[in-house]
Amino acid sequence: MNKIKLDELKSISSKIRIGIVESIAAAGSGHPGGSLSCADILTYLYFEEMNVKPEDPKWDARDRFVLSKGHAAPALYSTLANRGFFPVSDLITLRKIDSYLQGHPDMKGTPGVDMSTGSLGLGISAACGMALAGKISGKDYRVYTVVGDGESEEGQVWEAAMFASHYKLDNLCVIVDLNGLQIDGPVTEVMNPMPHDKKLEGFGFNVITIDGHDFEQIEAAFAEARKCKGKPTAIIAKTVKGKGVSFMEDQVGWHGQAPKGEQTEQALAELSANANI
Repeated sequence: MNKIKLDELKSISSKIRIGIVESIAAAGSGHPGGSLSCADILTYLYFEEMNVKPEDPKWDARDRFVLSKGHAAPALYSTLANRGFFPVSDLITLRKIDSYLQGHPDMKGTPGVDMSTGSLGLGISAACGMALAGKISGKDYRVYTVVGDGESEEGQVWEAAMFASHYKLDNLCVIVDLNGLQIDGPVTEVMNPMPHDKKLEGFGFNVITIDGHDFEQIEAAFAEARKCKGKPTAIIAKTVKGKGVSFMEDQVGWHGQAPKGEQTEQALAELSANANI
């Protein structure tokens, strides 16, 4: 990846993080930690990897994306807005009673959302169904889904993994957002699902482990996933919860609370410096 492209992606991801913070602050509730941790993955997906048309969100040939960890909706919304699916100015309506930006993704009301999610484990299952449908219908779209490491404590996640391997869904790419924290504390202490790589290999996946904030590693991982045939790919993305906001990074308390006042100002100042704006 050349330096110009790398700098562009870093700037975009900072703008997406700004949207995350602004929307959650305006709502007075939400999930900043896990939204910030997956922002770089979503940036690469929507600005480099996926074949989508913001002007035609339901375009039949588009690649599909499912945010299985649906509570990180602010990250998806900010990504979609910055990609042109709807106005960035609408992000501050998050969780408002008359807004189309609900607390969890809604495929019926939000342009660009391919699947309604929130109940953990259901998103990856829906993504598997989309991928199988593509195979059956002879279409060449790809399906991507982001799963939380805490979410992977759900048995349904592993049923979906078994399904994906059984049907040889090489058009499916599962990204595990491995930030190490969930609402009740460290994932390894609440209900340890590790090691993701060995387990997914055991289920028949092509497994790639990366730094989920390194765009060059992200680029290489998705390129490898596209080349893999005969089995689904899982990308284990090691990330930092709250990435980009110093006082939120790796702090479990920021799983599900909104910044206020000076906290919001500090967060936006830090992110704006990285976004070149």
